[in-house]
Amino acid sequence: MKPKRGAETYLQPVVAGLLALVTLIGLIGPAIKNPSPHEIPVGLVGVAAATNQIAGAFAANAPGAFRFTDYTSEADARAAIDARAVDGALVVVPGGPRLIVAGAAGDGSVGVITAAFTKVFQAQGQTLQVETVHPFAAGDPHGLILFFVVLAVIVSTLIAQALVGLRPGARFATRALLVVVYAVLAAPVAMLLATWIAGDYGAGFWSATGLVALGSAAIGAVVAGAAALLGRPGIALAALIAVLLDLISSGGPIGSRLLPDAYRFLAPAMPAGEMYSGMRGALYFDNAGSGEAVLVLTAWVVGGAVLLVLGGIVHRAANR
Repeated sequence: MKPKRGAETYLQPVVAGLLALVTLIGLIGPAIKNPSPHEIPVGLVGVAAATNQIAGAFAANAPGAFRFTDYTSEADARAAIDARAVDGALVVVPGGPRLIVAGAAGDGSVGVITAAFTKVFQAQGQTLQVETVHPFAAGDPHGLILFFVVLAVIVSTLIAQALVGLRPGARFATRALLVVVYAVLAAPVAMLLATWIAGDYGAGFWSATGLVALGSAAIGAVVAGAAALLGRPGIALAALIAVLLDLISSGGPIGSRLLPDAYRFLAPAMPAGEMYSGMRGALYFDNAGSGEAVLVLTAWVVGGAVLLVLGGIVHRAANR
């Protein structure tokens, strides 16, 4: 019996580690292999003949990279940027082409838009003037600190809930209370630390903090519910979906528009990307686009609550 127990002692952690290794590489590898832009929203302003020529050229040479919308005036295009309907707008006027980009739309979209249109006009011997509106905070010029707030909150929430979920006989009330308490405490701590590092994030600080709290509650509720329903396997499953797959499909600070189709399909329904988008909306776009994030995160909270209730029902039935 001793050799068998010894084999199990070493075999189980080795198999679990290799499975995690294969899963990580299998999920991350395809996401970062050959990133290319997909459906980046851009506004066009100018004479129809000129804007149609530009849209047609991109449709032929880079199909699917951009989604163009025509606007009758620069003011309308700027309003669309403010509302986050587009990430940038090309204004083609007799005085020369101008590109307006929303800095806080993210380095991925802004970088692709700027590089693509600069190259087009350079080939024509023209200089493209670029104007940045809605920039990131000076102390966090690429939004990296803000994204790592999302990362830190998601991972720390998983740890907090897993520690409770691994306790035998953890009650429904204990799990649910921890979801709320941790979210309420973690959000201001995370945002205050980010502000201390990056400097002032502006008037949207508390709106962004509320979104962080809702994001923590979304992850916490799902992990707690999965633990209540399935035990340790539930925690592992929640970590795989609500943390690992969630973070990968968000695309990180560059966003999901450069990821393969499968990840871009998942991104709008996953907490990490929506939390990051909602925070940027609160801080840099006067809450534009934050409503969608609230809906997605609330749906995850409700889903986690359902899992918690089902777990309680199953546990009571098993103890009868």
